Amino acid sequence: MYLVASFHYCLHTEIAIAKVEELGIKKEQIFAVPLEIKGETRNIFDTIHHADGVSMFDGGAILGTACMVLGVIYGFVWAWGPIICGLLGLGGGFLVGFLLDISFSKFKHSKARRNEKDGELFLIVNCDPHQVEQVKKTLWDHLALGVAVLPGN
Repeated sequence: MYLVASFHYCLHTEIAIAKVEELGIKKEQIFAVPLEIKGETRNIFDTIHHADGVSMFDGGAILGTACMVLGVIYGFVWAWGPIICGLLGLGGGFLVGFLLDISFSKFKHSKARRNEKDGELFLIVNCDPHQVEQVKKTLWDHLALGVAVLPGN
């Protein structure tokens, strides 16, 4: 029988492997596969087919609209008039909002990156049918994200 388990790559994984070996499973019957982590790239605009949940456009649009309204209101008093002042407020507000969105997302992304685990790992254990429950319990006790039993041998 094959047991497949997924783990965050951490000390608990190493301990789980050692405990499985203590149950009588040989090293040759344990196969660990670390997964690569893809570096995230942030897109300014989300598309129909891909949305990462982070929009760089929203903050600029909100601040641009607010500054445009203020520009139109005060434009009646200023010499350039409400249309020019409104367009300047829209452009300036959008630029400031966009730059704030970028700086906040970089700050949050770097902070989240420090707290993030190094990666994930799949552990494949080849064991006898009578050992399945013991190995499964050991993997769950050492913080496995998921465990599956596959028939084999």
